[in-house]
Amino acid sequence: MNNYLVKNAKIVNNGIITHGFVLVRGGIIRAVAEGEPGVEQDQVEIVDAGGQYLIPGVIDDQVHFREPGLTHKAEIATESKAAVAGGITSFMEMPNTKPQTTTIEELEKKYDRAAEVSMANYSFYLGATNENINEIRKLDPTSNCGVKVFMGSSTGNMLVDNRRTLEKIFAESPTLIATHCEDETTIRKNTEEQQERFGDNIPVHIHPVIRSEEACYISSSLAVDLAKKHNSRLHVLHISTARELELFQQGTDFDKKRITAEVCIHHLWFHDEDYERKGTLIKWNPAIKTEHDRDSLMAALLNDKLDVIATDHAPHTIEEKQSKYFESPSGGPMVQHALVAMLELVYQNKLSLEKVVEKMCHAPARLFGVKERGFIEPGYRADMVLVDLEQEWTVAHNNILYKCGWSPFGGEIFHSKVTHTWVNGKLVYMNGLFNEMVRGERLEFEREKV
Repeated sequence: MNNYLVKNAKIVNNGIITHGFVLVRGGIIRAVAEGEPGVEQDQVEIVDAGGQYLIPGVIDDQVHFREPGLTHKAEIATESKAAVAGGITSFMEMPNTKPQTTTIEELEKKYDRAAEVSMANYSFYLGATNENINEIRKLDPTSNCGVKVFMGSSTGNMLVDNRRTLEKIFAESPTLIATHCEDETTIRKNTEEQQERFGDNIPVHIHPVIRSEEACYISSSLAVDLAKKHNSRLHVLHISTARELELFQQGTDFDKKRITAEVCIHHLWFHDEDYERKGTLIKWNPAIKTEHDRDSLMAALLNDKLDVIATDHAPHTIEEKQSKYFESPSGGPMVQHALVAMLELVYQNKLSLEKVVEKMCHAPARLFGVKERGFIEPGYRADMVLVDLEQEWTVAHNNILYKCGWSPFGGEIFHSKVTHTWVNGKLVYMNGLFNEMVRGERLEFEREKV
């Protein structure tokens, strides 16, 4: 019936934690109040939170669910299931599938597929190429999350390296532009230098030397310059270096802040010394870099230079990942463990629970203009997550839900656990059990052409 009374919960919303209850009817939050409900409501299912924390559903602005064409790695069905188990109720998925999502026709095919199988809410980026400016011009900003521009060769022939094309995209895109920023010329030069040194047996710890700070900064600064020139709405994905932070301004007013930036879980968690124990399992593009970079990213998150936390969930099979450096693809699975990894940093007193909710729930909703999601407030869709901050568990093969069957957090002990997840007021996940009948909805956006 989508009618729930969640009582005895510590509700985390808008930087405040209150002990109270939430009433959901018809998938919509109808009441949020402190204390106990005065009268037990009729025709509602009562969930006693037992003093656990109720947060808005996480909105992940960067995932790769590999469908269509790469479904030996992942599928929308499998990865959305892992996502809701991890407290992610909405995702925005990338265009580097087969075929690539570079036309409106292919984009709508993804929406149709997600409507059939996704357990979480969904949106999909249109991918930019050197030739599809006419498709970009047709994109509806109220029903699509944005345009993805690969300004580095992470995804092969989707590299947009023509300056005139970039100028057109930044001048004419009707909606937010999200960029992957690594300079291809610098990467090629660094690769040649390291091949002269190591031949084809480049060790994985050289990855951040090849995909270097300089490669990131050259590309990110170009994107920022183009956005300033054309007054574009730019969102720079997965910032990985301390140096890049000088390109961004502090602040949380997304009506005025036209250039924003994202940080990913793995760049906040790992650093280059971890390559010795994790190897290619933590090979991402952009690369995980130094401990100084990692700590600087955390500081920038706390002072609001970095705006959102995302996953860049990008699964590959374990056989693919365990190949030699050049054959091992970049990326790894993350959606099931993203929230608990950030809650572990709360456990370690590195940031607050309120800041986690701000950067994973509130800020993505406001930055993208997601309609009626990202907050626990009357009138909003009931995307909610109940977390137990005092439940210790270990990431192991038998509790990993990704189709690829592995996690870069394998063996990690976490001290928090997601116990319940609601999507549009439907209880989709509870203590390891799923309601397989639940389907998410296409995200809507409250914004005009930018």
